Amino acid sequence: MTRHATYSSRRRFLQRGAAAAAAVLGAGTLPVGAQQAWPSRPIRIIVPYAAGQGADVLMRLIGHELSMSLNQSIVVDNRAGAGGNIGTAAGARSPADGYTFVLGTNATHAANEFLFSAPGFNAASDFDGVAMLGLLPMVFCTSAPDLPANGIAELIAQARAKPGTLNVGLPSTTASVVFAQFVKAAQAPLFGVKYKSSSQSMTDLLGGQIPLAIDTVTAARPQIAAGKLRALGITSLKASEMLPGVRPVSEQGVPGFDVVAWDALFAPRGTPADVVRKLGEHVQRALQQPETRSRMLEIGVEPLFMGPAQLDAFVKAERPKWGEIIKAADIRGD
Repeated sequence: MTRHATYSSRRRFLQRGAAAAAAVLGAGTLPVGAQQAWPSRPIRIIVPYAAGQGADVLMRLIGHELSMSLNQSIVVDNRAGAGGNIGTAAGARSPADGYTFVLGTNATHAANEFLFSAPGFNAASDFDGVAMLGLLPMVFCTSAPDLPANGIAELIAQARAKPGTLNVGLPSTTASVVFAQFVKAAQAPLFGVKYKSSSQSMTDLLGGQIPLAIDTVTAARPQIAAGKLRALGITSLKASEMLPGVRPVSEQGVPGFDVVAWDALFAPRGTPADVVRKLGEHVQRALQQPETRSRMLEIGVEPLFMGPAQLDAFVKAERPKWGEIIKAADIRGD
């Protein structure tokens, strides 16, 4: 072999080695999603409420469907406390790598910034919407046989005839917000009585200590079905198949009334858009499953899908809506 041939071979070897090294270094700078198909490992979903509560039950139901369609484990991480602030703040601080998501609600992503001085996160700037899961309308109900009201219009008339004498049980911050907006919109001078839980409010309602309550469909429906309570109106803009025959408040003298709780899935801001889109599509498929839909209705959630852009727009409109009601009624966080 000549000296020139040896030099040329060595140069080609060095060039190939440099190219290989550059390729390795370049691969290290690529986004996670470009290196391997998502998801390549378990996905964590933070639920900022205790295990067994409604939001947790819903997320485990949806999570089961997602684990099957994505062929990957879904880990529900309960981080309860401070009205949902602890878990939501943990989600906001999580890596935006497509492997941590947060179950958000009307409380965490619309109300809490007005209820708490320092929730620990910024709902507007710390998250990207992934998918709306469903709505949770509330229901006005009564157990009082001597209350001549079978609907909202009659309730308003009774409240105006006896201002401040009709007590309404309010077992949650959401119920308090619904109540405040109703009193203002309907010009119905009712008196709100706060409770720490639905069980306490329902006990007093059934025992005759209070004549009225605003509660979730889940809490009230068994007693309505048993004939122990009368449902006067539901707080969603339209009627719900969860309570057939119960008319919306908006159709009973309070036009446009629409105050409902909701559950949605969010990602830490900056999560790859293709991952957000793909997860949203899988959520949509889950909500279309007849068994999932049936189970959601059983636990008091009206299935409703919104994709990332629609959800972001919805939440953007919800924050000032809830904030205005909370500030006007001077409602404080628990």
